[in-house]
Amino acid sequence: MKQNLLYLIIMVFIFSCSTIEFELPENVVETLEKSGDNKPELEKVIKHYQKTGEVIKEEAAYFLIGNMGKHGYATYVLIDSNDMEIPFSIFDYSDYDELLTGWDSIEEARGEIHFKRDKLIKDYDTITADHLINNIDLAYKAWDENLWSKHLNFDQFCEYILPYRGSSDPLEDWRSYFAENLAWVKDSVKDPGDPIEAAIFINDYIKSWFRFDPRYYEHPTDQGLTEMLENKMGRCEDMTNLAIYAFRSMGVPVMSDYTPYWANTGNNHAWNATIDKDGKVIIFMGGEANPGKYKLRHKKAKVYRKTFSKQKGCLSEVKKEWEKAPPYLRHNTYVDVTEDYCPVKSIKITLENTIPDSTNFAYICVFNTGKWRAIHWSKIRNNKVYFSNMGMGIAYLPAFYYDKEIIPAGNAIILSDSGKVIPMIPDLNNTISVNLYSTTKRKTKEATDFIEQAAFEKGKNYTLYYWDDKWIEIGKQKAKDGPLNFNNVPSNAIYWLVAEKSRKEERIFTIDENDK
Repeated sequence: MKQNLLYLIIMVFIFSCSTIEFELPENVVETLEKSGDNKPELEKVIKHYQKTGEVIKEEAAYFLIGNMGKHGYATYVLIDSNDMEIPFSIFDYSDYDELLTGWDSIEEARGEIHFKRDKLIKDYDTITADHLINNIDLAYKAWDENLWSKHLNFDQFCEYILPYRGSSDPLEDWRSYFAENLAWVKDSVKDPGDPIEAAIFINDYIKSWFRFDPRYYEHPTDQGLTEMLENKMGRCEDMTNLAIYAFRSMGVPVMSDYTPYWANTGNNHAWNATIDKDGKVIIFMGGEANPGKYKLRHKKAKVYRKTFSKQKGCLSEVKKEWEKAPPYLRHNTYVDVTEDYCPVKSIKITLENTIPDSTNFAYICVFNTGKWRAIHWSKIRNNKVYFSNMGMGIAYLPAFYYDKEIIPAGNAIILSDSGKVIPMIPDLNNTISVNLYSTTKRKTKEATDFIEQAAFEKGKNYTLYYWDDKWIEIGKQKAKDGPLNFNNVPSNAIYWLVAEKSRKEERIFTIDENDK
């Protein structure tokens, strides 16, 4: 009996020595509970830093593990209108124009096509203890040993240096690669305490071998370092991630800011920002333009900043699990930084249209690449919504998101440059005659889309629409030598002039009292 009791005491002692000490943060416990068979790997990281007594690194581990949430590597497949998978590779096309032509050919044969997420390989299910420990050790070393990092507090270190991924890219050890390949930067700077000088050296290095290629708009996954080193090109998301890899490896803080949709052209955009030694945020474009040399030339309805940590104010943290949300707004790792980029106005709107069943939120949309696209959200209270910090000088549409579709919730509006909300209610009783001299077309450059004037093509038909809960055709005109003339056009509307067989990327417009 004494032998059994001694054995029991020894086993209890061994077990207690192998368990995690101290009470863990609640979000860390939640991640551990979700991690299943991979739980021992995450616990190994915590035990490692409890054993070494490196408190700061232990707290860094809690930050990463507690905020893993939905972080992971996402893969996608191209499907048609019947949900059938379509083999597709951007490398089958020599340039972006040829790719778009090929895309149109597929849609002619298969109906509308789009990318659908195939799977999300979640970090807490797959990440190893060795990967996390190596990431934390190298991140801390870069922060601790470089003078250009000394202005950062621990919270800034956690968000802007510590994270092991940029977006939904594959898990790779990019820190070791860049710590070795960029070691020369420390000996090259004149002022070791200036993060901007270090940033310029690092970005010049990226610019020397990586370039933007719009074909990657249709590359379904975010690239990792291995793929970027192989192909040496990508889209803006890849460029911002590459800067994240390089900058964070050297202890230079870097963020990824983005607009889900431009307000006066097509597509979206992501870019980088860093923090100078005085705490000021300086924007740049990884692999394209250095801090102090980069400008955003389009109207911004919303600008968000990616975070690694979960943000309680995000829609996904507020809505019920069963409620669907539009793209870009269904995540929980971003903060609104619009007012850092442009003048903003918060607006209240009364919803005129019937609220669909089980709908608790409304959205505000900009017109982008032929569709109204949600860019911000609001809880509905007594048919009223409140949209905070909206960019001005922009046309918006309040909307619902129902059955994966944008449904108008009321009249389109113009939020003027002075902050006035102007309802755009078509006046069918007071019509006007309109002479139109051109339309617009999409142009891709500088890692995003631009819009330029497009002269009419003789013999081609152009259709003019106005918006009243949907696009309503006013009429068609065939282009000749002069302007296109349209009569009986409702006044006080938002208009859209679309060329036949175009991809409907033309911009919307208004007509003022001087017929301009």
